[in-house]
Amino acid sequence: MVKKTYAIGSVLVVLLGIFALLYFSPGEERKVKKQFNLLSKWLSKEPGESALTMAHHLQKIGTLFAETCGLKAPGYSMTGRYTPEEISGYAARARAQFSKLSLEFVDLNIRFPEKDLARVNLTVKVTGTTTLGEYMNEVHELECHLKKTEKRWYFSDVEVVEVLKK
Repeated sequence: MVKKTYAIGSVLVVLLGIFALLYFSPGEERKVKKQFNLLSKWLSKEPGESALTMAHHLQKIGTLFAETCGLKAPGYSMTGRYTPEEISGYAARARAQFSKLSLEFVDLNIRFPEKDLARVNLTVKVTGTTTLGEYMNEVHELECHLKKTEKRWYFSDVEVVEVLKK
């Protein structure tokens, strides 16, 4: 009887352990969403941001991108493949134009058409105040491709989708 109780208890502990592992380990979709959250956090800027914080954010931005990343934003005259360092440089120039900048990624539609490849269609809301005091509020549709390398997801292509106006 005692052995049976220990056996049942052991099985329950193992089942609870497996459940906890599956429940608390991040799925691939959550890992992809995390990359967007980090990009939003590091691209955003608060008034009075210190130079040290700015440098830290710019360094971190580069860690989210693949060895080369395709960027296609015709409205901003930006089309080509760029290294993480070049992307960090563009981010630095863009952030320098704002005293406050905020990005919010919404309506993420994540698909995994192949192993280690994610395609994400989403909306980005960009709001901020320029250094000249002008308010900016823009909304863009994006299509992003992320590739998984060594258990991490990296942005490999980002395209601003031109929305047709009526």
